[in-house]
Amino acid sequence: MSADAAPFIRHLDSCNTARLPGDRTAFRLGTSPAGWLAPALVPELERRGLRRQDAALVLDDPTRLEALGETLAADGLYRSHHELFDVAPTADAPPVARIDRGALPLFGLIAHGVHMNGLVRRPDGLHLWIGRRAMNKRLDPGKLDHLVAGGIPAGHTPRQALEKEAAEEAGIPPALIAQATPTGRIRYAMERPEGLRRDVLHCYDLDLPPDFVPVPTDGEVESFSLIPLQEAWRIVRAGDDFKFNVNLVLIDLFLRHGLIDPDSPDGRRLRTGLSGLDNPAFA
Repeated sequence: MSADAAPFIRHLDSCNTARLPGDRTAFRLGTSPAGWLAPALVPELERRGLRRQDAALVLDDPTRLEALGETLAADGLYRSHHELFDVAPTADAPPVARIDRGALPLFGLIAHGVHMNGLVRRPDGLHLWIGRRAMNKRLDPGKLDHLVAGGIPAGHTPRQALEKEAAEEAGIPPALIAQATPTGRIRYAMERPEGLRRDVLHCYDLDLPPDFVPVPTDGEVESFSLIPLQEAWRIVRAGDDFKFNVNLVLIDLFLRHGLIDPDSPDGRRLRTGLSGLDNPAFA
């Protein structure tokens, strides 16, 4: 098995297609830059009272964002998820507003999520629990996914969101999920059919007992499978069977376990790109 990093670069590139500002208009919450608006949305927001200032569109009172999102959903501009997410000007700033998660890409706002590698150490090597997304999922139905992954709802910390998703998606008890260890954050900015995604993934590893078997509990996952980590490496290297952002988290896992050479030029590019620290979309 080659540790060559080059075949994995395409996953990094495909999740970083945003070129800002491009034709987008800057969106501000009060005096703070917050998002980027597609041209078609600008007149819709101006009709709803937002004002232009210095080539940006401004919502003077950030607390109005939640109600504005509800209005846009009622008018058919996006499909509501009926789940509120916190909104902050930068990836590390405290939240200043809330909006339905379905509206985040509409406004090009930063969204936070959690992803967890469920690992099992066996005599024949390291294995990874993976799920297959239900066919009725809005995003990437039928794709392979992590054992636990999901967005961070308003008012939740990453750890609280991980505990919530672990119980709901895979039946993992609190005492077991408490052993999950944070491994870092991954940032990417990409154009998607639903809009501009500027996502921050809070990543975790969890070593699971050999006899643990996850149970799909909320209908979002059709089934779970335990596969050798080398098999996951082959799947990511060869194709696009995994949901787009899962590839990034698995590439980070491969780098940490030596399945990709982290010190090669492409390996260093992967590490830098995954961190997103030089991505102007998060400046």
